[in-house]
Amino acid sequence: MLALAQRLFQCRDPVRRKLFCAWDEFCEHTVLEILAFYALLLSGVGVVNLILDSGSKFNSIVYEASGSKRSASKSSFHLEVVMEDNVTLAIIGGSGLYNMPGLEDPREHPIQTPFGNPSAPIVVGTLEGQRVAFLARHGIGHHILPTEVPYRANIYALKSLGVERIVSISACGSLREDYAPGHIVIPDQIYDNSHGRVRTFFGEGLVAHVSVADPFCSDLSQQVESAVGAAGGVVHRGGAFITIEGPRFSTKAESNVYRNWGMSIIGMTASPEAFLAREAEICYATMAHVTDYDVWHVSEAPVTVEMVIQTLVKNTALAQEAVRVLAKNLKPERDCECEHALATALITQKDVVPTETRQKLELLIKKYL
Repeated sequence: MLALAQRLFQCRDPVRRKLFCAWDEFCEHTVLEILAFYALLLSGVGVVNLILDSGSKFNSIVYEASGSKRSASKSSFHLEVVMEDNVTLAIIGGSGLYNMPGLEDPREHPIQTPFGNPSAPIVVGTLEGQRVAFLARHGIGHHILPTEVPYRANIYALKSLGVERIVSISACGSLREDYAPGHIVIPDQIYDNSHGRVRTFFGEGLVAHVSVADPFCSDLSQQVESAVGAAGGVVHRGGAFITIEGPRFSTKAESNVYRNWGMSIIGMTASPEAFLAREAEICYATMAHVTDYDVWHVSEAPVTVEMVIQTLVKNTALAQEAVRVLAKNLKPERDCECEHALATALITQKDVVPTETRQKLELLIKKYL
């Protein structure tokens, strides 16, 4: 706790920043009172404001500080603690998804992680009684290339909020005749054909080999399939989702090769997002919106950005309704092995793991190391 309070003041004047920290659960407010006391001692300032939002279970805290030790005699010190109810479900997709009917009290959370900043501030609100987080994968206004998406920061930030389940909502091209534009696919496999992306949280003295034989959580995928069906969508369960590097679309030769490989749909962001979610022991499923037939179809026009956007706009209401149904009917407990993914994956001898790496990955590995 003292180290945390010290970190709060380790920056240049004027102090104005947000520091994000996470705990498993808060049963009492005593720990916050202690933090405020240390903040008072270290700052040398006579005023510490401690503001708590109500909630039954707390998984995240955002500290906001203003003022400085140097200017303490002229300005007061402010410590704000915002406590959120348990956020168990996250949606990664376009920014339009959280402008949806029924979402109550949406708030933005700018979060810093050991892997940099997420694509955008995470919006947390209440939907059908569930605390739900929304993250725009490509940033607000879609300004981040698939290669440039900060996948590790995104997953880490959601993990720090207490998220246990992630639903990715993405556009995809169809490599099958029966998966038509406007349909929804819930894939069960990934083929990673990307390159140049960091695919793991691990390294720097800690080795983990996580199992991704089944990269999507079958339990969550089933719930997403049911929600899409209840929302009135045409939904297909199963199929291999190939990830290409992008940002360009495929050539006809490439598209036909992927079809010959047995791929069902094609996109640019499923990998490494799904793999990182597994390393973070978060359930992950994809609601893939078919926007086109890629470029292989002899009687359909090759994919264009305009084609993709038109279909996504048409499907926005469907996606919003499916998310609402999912939140309403989400199972209270996870019925899968995703939450134990690291139990047999860590191979490095505990006493040789560098301290810096332990601290960097504490959120992911603390229950094992």
